[in-house]
Amino acid sequence: MAAFGNEEETGPVKIGDLNQYSRQINVVVKVISKTDVREVVTRTDETKHKVCEALVADDTGAIYLTLWDESVDQVQEDQILSVKNAYMNTFKGSMRMNIGRYGSYEVLEEAPWADVNLDNNLSAKQVEYSGPSRGGSFGGGRRY
Repeated sequence: MAAFGNEEETGPVKIGDLNQYSRQINVVVKVISKTDVREVVTRTDETKHKVCEALVADDTGAIYLTLWDESVDQVQEDQILSVKNAYMNTFKGSMRMNIGRYGSYEVLEEAPWADVNLDNNLSAKQVEYSGPSRGGSFGGGRRY
């Protein structure tokens, strides 16, 4: 059994091998489509951010990748991306991949596989969130 946090810089994983606890994800994906851009305001400092989701896929599956701010405009449909140090989270019971502040991506000329697999969409599967609940058992109530 692998220990958490013991993942060293390895080659790309496949989308089909990801789960809601995956961290330090290095993966090559094709951007299939993007959702409409939304504007959100952070709770901490009330700054505005652009956000959208890109459906990305490889030869083993598909998942939604959350894009923020500059990435919303930079990432385009049909691009091949090499994503480094991404992580998974759950949004409304659905898995999402995030690049986050420590992750990165670059556009590649071509994919290492011929076809994508859209039938195995990890974001379409409902998952149970097993982390701490908001305002829950860690002494936190709602902060106003």
